[in-house]
Amino acid sequence: MIDGKRFLAVVPARGGSKSVPGKNIRSLGGRPLLAHTLAQAAAVPALDAVVVSTDDETIAATAAQYDGRVVHRPADLATDTAPTEWALLHALDTLEAAGEAFDYVMVLEPTSPFRRPATIAACMDHIVAHDGRSLMTVTESRANIGRVADGMFRPLVPGAPRRRQDRQAFHIESSTVYVARTDFLRATGSLVCDDWLAVVVDEAEAVDINTPLDFALAEAMLAHAESGRADSGGADGAASG
Repeated sequence: MIDGKRFLAVVPARGGSKSVPGKNIRSLGGRPLLAHTLAQAAAVPALDAVVVSTDDETIAATAAQYDGRVVHRPADLATDTAPTEWALLHALDTLEAAGEAFDYVMVLEPTSPFRRPATIAACMDHIVAHDGRSLMTVTESRANIGRVADGMFRPLVPGAPRRRQDRQAFHIESSTVYVARTDFLRATGSLVCDDWLAVVVDEAEAVDINTPLDFALAEAMLAHAESGRADSGGADGAASG
């Protein structure tokens, strides 16, 4: 709770991943991918409740092993085309039926294993302080972004410097954290608004695991972090929060 505002964090973890079967419970660094997000959320005392929304019994059992509270999502709300908002509304309805009401709902995708608890807390503080309707995390990019039309590359910023470090910085959406005011989500059925608040995260926190290559890169990142901690005598926290 922050300034009397209650927060629900929802970890949407449906079964049936096509790109990586069993993705949400696949091992990363010796524990299921889902467990990294649960550990991050558990380290944020201001979160009033954290639930795993799933249609899959194996995922539910795995979440329970890591002290995750499970909301069983109906199959029709867990299809390939079902938006995340449906899972959020279902979780809110389920908990409200049990007498638990929330002012804000947060999305913590299980595919973000390098999210910092401090970032979760910063998002909560930011949306309350600005009385925002919704918030997303973003990461900085200096890529030369554009479109290809008729075989030609049309840059978003014509004449941008060739050297990356000399280019104007842009920000792109990161799925690290989303937050919405509950009344806004109920009124619109959407997390999206035209005046999203934003919290900037670094490239590591913005990692979103969806492919076998993503898993391989994440394992390499964890190995690098472990090596760094060993070299420094074990100082500093875990990569997954």
